This record gives sequence, structure tokens and C-alpha cells, in this order.
Amino acid sequence: MTDAVIFDPMLAWPVLAVLAALVLAGTVLAAWRGLSGWALRGLAGLVILGALAQPAFRQEDRAPLSDIVLMLEDRSASQSLSDRPDQTQTAADTLAARLAARPNTEVRRIPVGDGEGDSGTQLMTALNTALAEEPRGRIAGLIALSDGRLHDLDRAPDLPAPLHLVLTGREDDWDRRLIVQNAPAFAILGEPVTLTLRIEDSGAAPEGVVSVPLQISIDGEEPQQFAMPIGQDIELPIVLPHGGRNVIQFTVPQADGELTDRNNTALVQINGVRDRLRVLLVSGEPHPGGRTWRNLLKSDSSVDLVHFTILRPPEKQDGVPVEELSLIAFPTRELFLEKIDEFDLIIFDRYKRRGILPSIYLDNVSRYIRDGGAVLVAAGPDFASADSLYRSPLGEALPAGPTARVLEQEYLPTVTDVGKRHPVTAGLTGPEDWGRWLRQVEMDATAGDIVMTGAEDNPLLILNREGEGRVALLASDQAWLWDRGYDGGGPQLELLRRLAHWMMKEPELEEEALWAEPTGRTMRIIRRTLDETVPPVVITTPSGEEVTLPLEEVAPGRFETLYEGPEIGLYRLANGEQEAVIGLGPSAPREFEQTIATGELMEPLIETRRGGIRRIEEGVPVLRDVAEGRPAAGRGWIGLTPREAYETLDMRQMPLLPPWLVLILASALIVAGWLREGRS
Repeated sequence: MTDAVIFDPMLAWPVLAVLAALVLAGTVLAAWRGLSGWALRGLAGLVILGALAQPAFRQEDRAPLSDIVLMLEDRSASQSLSDRPDQTQTAADTLAARLAARPNTEVRRIPVGDGEGDSGTQLMTALNTALAEEPRGRIAGLIALSDGRLHDLDRAPDLPAPLHLVLTGREDDWDRRLIVQNAPAFAILGEPVTLTLRIEDSGAAPEGVVSVPLQISIDGEEPQQFAMPIGQDIELPIVLPHGGRNVIQFTVPQADGELTDRNNTALVQINGVRDRLRVLLVSGEPHPGGRTWRNLLKSDSSVDLVHFTILRPPEKQDGVPVEELSLIAFPTRELFLEKIDEFDLIIFDRYKRRGILPSIYLDNVSRYIRDGGAVLVAAGPDFASADSLYRSPLGEALPAGPTARVLEQEYLPTVTDVGKRHPVTAGLTGPEDWGRWLRQVEMDATAGDIVMTGAEDNPLLILNREGEGRVALLASDQAWLWDRGYDGGGPQLELLRRLAHWMMKEPELEEEALWAEPTGRTMRIIRRTLDETVPPVVITTPSGEEVTLPLEEVAPGRFETLYEGPEIGLYRLANGEQEAVIGLGPSAPREFEQTIATGELMEPLIETRRGGIRRIEEGVPVLRDVAEGRPAAGRGWIGLTPREAYETLDMRQMPLLPPWLVLILASALIVAGWLREGRS
């Protein structure tokens, strides 16, 4: 029980002070003038002032409340290194036992794990959450068991009590780290891209080591090894081997005594893009489709187009030499012999043999295809004639031959079952929305994939791989009708764009492909194929474990599955003959960017309440009571500030000057003073 006299003034204290000054002045004036009742009148003024102050006698029944100590136990990834988990557990159990033995003390043990994504150790966020759940007036101390490598110091709260850091790790810890300081997301194929690498040693690193081996592997292939100096920025030029995603892995072998090798490997994923696409378009004669091809290719700023149209056939007998039949000489030898390999795509649009391109040139085009080139033939009626390209050395590389029959009739281009799975034609607007074409060359397909059919169910678009190259044969010159909107038009630009990009081996249009799209530690594995079924995908984790997952068909020719990666690093995917690699997580996880335990980051915050930093390897600190504002840490000990908080169970309050008593006393003193002065 606690007794106390309290005041609940009717007027503000400054006003009461002014009134008290007036009463004092009046009493002094009356005494100076010799009035015999001055003392009684002064007492009456005091009674009135006391009534205005409203004094009361209060009795409280109180129950003491325990002090609360918050103990944050860092269980983040960097705390899993070396013997830090055992250090943390032992120190936490020891401190919890000592706190439990203290009278009137409770302990709250708060585990702190990794933040979401790659946000690192969110120690201050956990502290804010814990403080919001406890009354600040009962917090006697805050203890953090950690390596001091937190990543949210900017969220540090206003501390209600001393904060102490009980530091894990050891004085002789050291670590080696590989840093990729700059890595572009895109790079031009065939041109070197420069990456800046650095290897750093931190902590008690061994002396005398000036260089270490660096291994570089692209797409999981056999790594190449180079000597890399320590502590220096090295600019490394790399030429990407192919378009699309290139996964480059840099690895520094783990050294003896090193704290961890988790930061010795860095994954860089760079998309290879073509700078310029060189296309040669040869039109056998002027026709409406020629402008369609030209507009399509010129609309892409990354395409360098060389276009020749034969305006006057050489069979016209007017005595003009063939080499003089154009405003600009047709450089056949230069284009088809000397520089043919510089082109990414060659298009023959309604071309027929007229003696302009000798057989040796067309034979070189066949060689160009087998060595990795791409040729597209848009066939007109001349393809069915005796002068057809099929009856030249180029015919050996074509996937179909003409029957000499030209179908002059309306028909609706139709995507075949294979075409619904092929990336060139998959997902195009349905045929019911397309316009009709009016002419088609009848073909006998001998190779390749028929992705579209036309009149009388004859092959309309055939795609084939020949050697290392690709060939496409379009058995009609009527695609331009869609461009003009005839009979409602159709997806002509999209079809021809996909066709040209497939032939130039753009990765996103490969019909047989396996790749993954990562999001954090989750990857969406995608398999595209022309087959109706695919075997399960085999995933090899960075640690070498193999996981087999079935693939589900989500669209014709497209199979997918989701996989949650258990660790950060390079994953290998295999499905039939298709293989791929993918990197999960950042190039260097944030938790392993800096691994040496230190109290420097938290020291400014700890000093605000005069807390301390103590290493566990020097012994678990003992606990002491310290007064508010006094140093809260010393050699081998940390301090807690007792709060002496309590809970009020019952309270009784009685006024010392009730109104009736004030009225009697004030009236009696005033009347007595008046009578005393009257007798005088």
C-alpha cells in the first residue's frame, strides 16, 4: 500500500501563483499599516488558495511488475558458418538461465532468420516488432546474439533500455570473396563484353598470397582456369558464344582455413543479342509481294537489307549485255561467292533461273546452308516450270519439289497439327479470321515439317534443317494479300517475322528447346517440342543431387513445371537430348557478401544507451543492475536497468479541504479579522 498527498488544482498553477502573490501583498500591506486583523485575513486567503489547489489524500494498492529482457538470437545464413550455431545456442541458453534466476525478471527469446528474397539479416525489424508487443516501461535490457552483419540498421528504433551485442565468430576468422562489380544484362554477339572482377580477403587472412586460380565456365561447360591477383580490379573481356541467355560461372577454389566458399562463386547471366542482321533479298521480278518483303525487313532497324529486283529478263533479245541490264551492276560474284557467309538470311522471292546466277553460285548457296546459313524461298508459278530453282544445285537443299502443277483457286491457309506446336505458327489467330489466297504451287514434301497447308490440303509452308543451316519453302507468292487486307487479311507480318527470325536461329523461336525462367529461388521449367509427349525433366542441383519432375502440357507443344530450388547456385536441366543451365539467386547472396563478425555496424546505436559489445569466445558475460544513464557494460559484464514497474490494483482518495470546511474556515477567519479591526 502506498500513501501520498496529491493536488488537482481548479486553476492553472501560474494563476494560483498570481493569486498567492496578491494575498501575500495584501497581508504585508495590512501589517505595515498596523491593521490588527491582518494575520486572520492572511490565513483566510491561505484557506481559499488551498481550496483552489484541491489537495487530497490518496492510498494505492500496488502489485509489482517484472522487468522484461528481449534477447534476439540471429539464425540467419551467415550465422551457420563455422561453429557459430553452437556459440549462439550455448550463449543463449546460459543467458536465459541467468535471467531466469534473477528476481522479478522475464526473458523473451526472439529468433531472427533471413529476410524475404535476398534482403539479408533483418535484426532491427525483428526488434521493432518485439518492442511493439511489450510495454516500453518494463524493458530492462536488450541483448542481441549475432555476428553483427545486419542489413536494416536504418530501421533502428528509439531504444528504451541498454542494447548489448554478444558477438559470435572468432578473432582468427578469415574469408575470401569473389566480386563481380559490373555485368551487363545484354551483350552484342561477336563483340567482347567487359566484366570487372575482384577477389578480396577479409579478416585474419594468411600473408604472402598474391594470386589465386580463377575458373570460368559458360553454360556449364568445362571451365577454363586463369591466375587472378588478390585485391585488384581486373577487366575481363568475354565474347558470348550464342544468342539468348548465357550463364557464366566464375569460381575461386576454397582455401584451407577459409570461413566459407559460398561467396567464392558468382553467376552472371547475360542475354546475347545480334547487333545487325544482314539479309539478302533477290526478287525474280517486280510483283506486289516484293514490297511486302521489303517493308517487313526495313521496319526493323537492326536489319541491314541488300535487295535486288530483276526488272528486265535477259531472254529479251535487244542486244543489251546482261551486265548492263540494271542501273547498278548486280555484284553476283561478290555476293554469292566472296561475301555470302556474311549474310544471316537469303530470300529468293519468285526467282527462277535466267542465267544471271550460274550454277556454281547456287551450288555455293547450298554449301552456305549446310555450313549454318538460312535460305527462304517464296515460290511463284515459275517454281513449277523448267527454270525452277528446284532444278538447280540449290534443289538438293530444298525440302520439297514441285509437281509442275499450279493451283489457281481460292483456299484458306491452315495451320497443321505440327504447326500448332511449332513456334513459327503456334498461337497465330485462328484460320476462321484469315483471308483467302488465290494461288499455290503443288509440292511433294521430302523432308522437314509441314506447318501450314493450303489448296487441296497441299503443303504450303515447309520448314527444314539442312546440315547446320535452315531452309523454308513457302509454296505461294500470295502472302501479300493479307497485308492488303484482302478478304479480311491475316497475320502476315507476324508470320513472316517469326519465319525470318526462326531461320536466323533466334533462341525464342527454337522448336526444340528447354529453358527456365527464375523468380527468386523458384524456376519455371519450359520444354518446347514438336512431339506430343516428353519425358520427365532431370534437375541437377549445385550440390550434385538429381531431382526428376514430370512436365505438364499447358499449350500445344509447350510443357511446363515449377521447381523450388533448395539452394543458390547453378542448376543443370536435362530432358531427352535437350540440356540447359540456369542460375538461381543473386550472383553473390547478401548474407555472404561480408562474413567476418564485427560490432562496428551496431556500435553507434549501442553507444546511445551506453551498452556494450562482448565476444562469446571470451566467455558469456555476467549480468549486473545499473542505474538509468550510468555505463551499462564493463569488462566481462553487461548491465540491465531495473524498471520497478507496478500495477495499481485499488485506489482510494479523500479530499483534505472539502467545500463545507473551506466555507466555515474562511468565513470564520474573515469575520474574526473584521471584528478585531472594529474593536481597534
